[in-house]
Amino acid sequence: MAHPRISAYLPPDIDPTKAALAFGRRALPKLKEELQSPELLTQQRALMALCDLAHDPEKVYQAIEIGCLDNLKTLLGHSDSTVRQKATEVLYLMTMHSVGRQGLIQSGLISALTGLLDDPVDICRKNTHQIYEMTAKLPEGAAGILQAGLIPPLVLKLKTELDEILELILDTLSSCLRMEVSEALATGAVAVLKEKLTHPSAAIRSKAACVLLEISSHPEGKIAVCEEEVIPVLVSLLEDTDPEVQASAAGALMFAIVTPQGRSSAMAAGALPPLLRLVGEDRSAARLNALHALALLAELPAGRAALQEHTDTVRAALRDPRSAVQAAAHTALRVLLWKP
Repeated sequence: MAHPRISAYLPPDIDPTKAALAFGRRALPKLKEELQSPELLTQQRALMALCDLAHDPEKVYQAIEIGCLDNLKTLLGHSDSTVRQKATEVLYLMTMHSVGRQGLIQSGLISALTGLLDDPVDICRKNTHQIYEMTAKLPEGAAGILQAGLIPPLVLKLKTELDEILELILDTLSSCLRMEVSEALATGAVAVLKEKLTHPSAAIRSKAACVLLEISSHPEGKIAVCEEEVIPVLVSLLEDTDPEVQASAAGALMFAIVTPQGRSSAMAAGALPPLLRLVGEDRSAARLNALHALALLAELPAGRAALQEHTDTVRAALRDPRSAVQAAAHTALRVLLWKP
């Protein structure tokens, strides 16, 4: 089935080949002056040249040193959509380098970009979310997004954004909610993510499960996941047609069923058979997460009794070449074979 794609093509009247000097020969101080020009075409051409230069980390460092980030910050609110598009593109290219991410965080651009979350032009919003996704990979970047109060609007955007952008938002939330979940929970994130678990896109289903994993790693998140009855949906995803979705769902389940209520919900949803099937498959992430989940369910008398017939399946995982899988299999067997 065909899906709409966000186009980055410029309007037909914008020709980057008409820049005054070829790539690599335009001095950054001169480009900085052109960004401040009252002439729209001059600004557009300067931004296009910066897009070329931003692939080079040394040029990114130099641009930050001479203060180009302040000029780009000003242009984010420009009335011309091409200027906004290229300004956000430059910033995204900069965040692909460590020096660019650090510069963006320190310059206050995380907050300055919030006005573009509702930009009418799809590519401007996509560029903005690409910047946030890259920035959130750094702990200080994730902290900056949290401090800017961006979690509630990002959660709300999950209800309305295009699929391409949804994936970026989910990645950003995964990085940020590793640190703090209270704002996300207050905004109803669990209910929204539960809906995304049944999205037609496998990538979105998998990423939604990853965000729920991060939420479930916090005590208050575990409670919310149980209260919203997310666990039965996660159990159903253990048999998804996409292996990545299966692994992500098993990971989220592993954290969600730490509580007695979570384990009871998983047992009632029939989690044991699909978890055992994942243990029997030679896929590292899914097998590892499934073993951890089985160890938790084996702590219940009913779970231990039901798993007694499947010790060979768990024992076979001891032959896995990966040490983490072997350790998880040892733990599961120890719990499974425990006798009062």
